[in-house]
Amino acid sequence: MLAERLDRLAPGHYTIPSVPEEVARHAQALDTLPVGSSGKVGVLDLTFERRGGRTELTGHYQKTPLQIMRPLYYDPARPDLPYVCVMSAGAGVLQGDRYRLDVTCGAGAAVHVTTQTATKVYRMEQDYGTQLVRLTVGPGGYLEYLPDPVIPFAGSRFYQRTHLTCDPGGTAIVAESMLAGRLARGERHAYTACCTDLSAHRPGGALLFADPLRLVPGRSPVTGPAMFGEHGVLSTLYVITQAVEADALADALHEVVADSVVADSGAAGGGLAGGASTLPNGAGAWVRLLGPESPPVRATLDRLWDLARRLITGHPAPDRRRP
Repeated sequence: MLAERLDRLAPGHYTIPSVPEEVARHAQALDTLPVGSSGKVGVLDLTFERRGGRTELTGHYQKTPLQIMRPLYYDPARPDLPYVCVMSAGAGVLQGDRYRLDVTCGAGAAVHVTTQTATKVYRMEQDYGTQLVRLTVGPGGYLEYLPDPVIPFAGSRFYQRTHLTCDPGGTAIVAESMLAGRLARGERHAYTACCTDLSAHRPGGALLFADPLRLVPGRSPVTGPAMFGEHGVLSTLYVITQAVEADALADALHEVVADSVVADSGAAGGGLAGGASTLPNGAGAWVRLLGPESPPVRATLDRLWDLARRLITGHPAPDRRRP
């Protein structure tokens, strides 16, 4: 047990080996607590397996500030499926913070993972913050990973890498969202650098697709038509599955987006924009959404999640927060 604990707390476990230059260029020794100090490293490792007719949490390691409470089974349509909320005991990501989250969904298991609140990334005068997310889905497994958005504050530097390994017989529904800043305070694209990499693989390492994002307002515009535009929220939903034919899945998701765009067309700030397409290598389908603020984007993401779940499992999605 001690050796396992020390392994998870070794720098090689939570350190991302190749941080993009846009973020890595800010690497610097901290005047305060150095990288790796207590409270600067958050580690959460969760394993779910099918046991006795439902999915159980069979492996659980956590190091503050990352933690969870017990899984909840509140979905009447899927009483076998636990809902898990990832929480942070800290206020958000600070300079020099290194977080790592692992979620393993075993053969035939099904689980929904979300976050308690948005990931706030604070102003940084030295160094940067990172988060490594590793998701694994076994044969017949079903994983939903739908975290709240990342909010990069003015002067922040942040890198997130999400690495998904999904068996051909498994399904993963994964979302990534970020805001242009603290929109309620009129803060837009005042961060120094906000970069992400998401990649999906088959067991054995074969790459299905990769989706990099590099936002560095001081170096190049981030408000062009192929980027944020004048919107304040950027969200992407990836549905990696073989349970539904990719073209049919993309068409169904696009109809939801089109309906939402029309319904929101009269809203202030230009309303919603977005589209859906198939993923490379027959991996499934994906959607990218842009909106002026969080509520309409969140509502559309929930509709997309509900549709994907109905098509794949035959069951509707419940509210993401327990009543």
